[in-house]
Amino acid sequence: MKKKFFKGVYIAALIVCAASVIVAGFYGFNLFKSRREHETLQSKVQRTVSTVSIAALKKNPIDFATLQKTNRDVYAWIRIPKTQIDYPILQAYKEGDSFYLNHNIKKQYDINGSIYTEMQNAKDFSDPNTVIYGHNMLDGSMFQNLHKFRDKSFFNKNRYIYIYTPGHILKYEIFAAYKSDNRHILNTYDFSDEKVYSEYLKKAQDPKSLEVNKRTVSLTTKDRIITLSTCIGNETEYRYLVQGVLIDDTLTES
Repeated sequence: MKKKFFKGVYIAALIVCAASVIVAGFYGFNLFKSRREHETLQSKVQRTVSTVSIAALKKNPIDFATLQKTNRDVYAWIRIPKTQIDYPILQAYKEGDSFYLNHNIKKQYDINGSIYTEMQNAKDFSDPNTVIYGHNMLDGSMFQNLHKFRDKSFFNKNRYIYIYTPGHILKYEIFAAYKSDNRHILNTYDFSDEKVYSEYLKKAQDPKSLEVNKRTVSLTTKDRIITLSTCIGNETEYRYLVQGVLIDDTLTES
């Protein structure tokens, strides 16, 4: 009787193990497939971008007309030298703010998501603080490379973020990179209130964080900043932020 019982348990265990292997394999295959599809799509998107050096620009290097034929939600492009961050920025028109958290430029479900902003921010970067979101992907894509700024040497050597919009090249100087709590910035602070914005800028220049890199930059409420936000591994209660202030707006041929 005992032999039959243990034999049954053994067989059941084998079945569970086999099922686990099949599920893990299926998940792994889908993850691999998703990554390959994401890489293929990003390669196609990158072909809409000119490789001309930033210093030599007279014509906008981003073919927004082609990108917007694919998806009219594309309204800008972000590039950070010495990183892999070189992506279109999207803002959902109908689907809701979190749509591009897990959808790509073709509006297909994609665990990589897209680089995006929420509808609380204007698309011309005229707001006091434009918050831009992207995933921290294990393969180094999307906003994972923001974590490079955790290294003080890298932070000191790499100062600028470039954002392209139709007819404009916006240049931002990075003034802080730090670990922050996961509060929703745009819902927490009313940046239309000059006093609130002034206080926020003071905190941003001297964040009370255990991990922070910063440089001395004079900020006033007339300045316009961007905040790039991504996750920190499994630390769901935290975000890693890289912030820059607009220092140049160059008009280009669209």
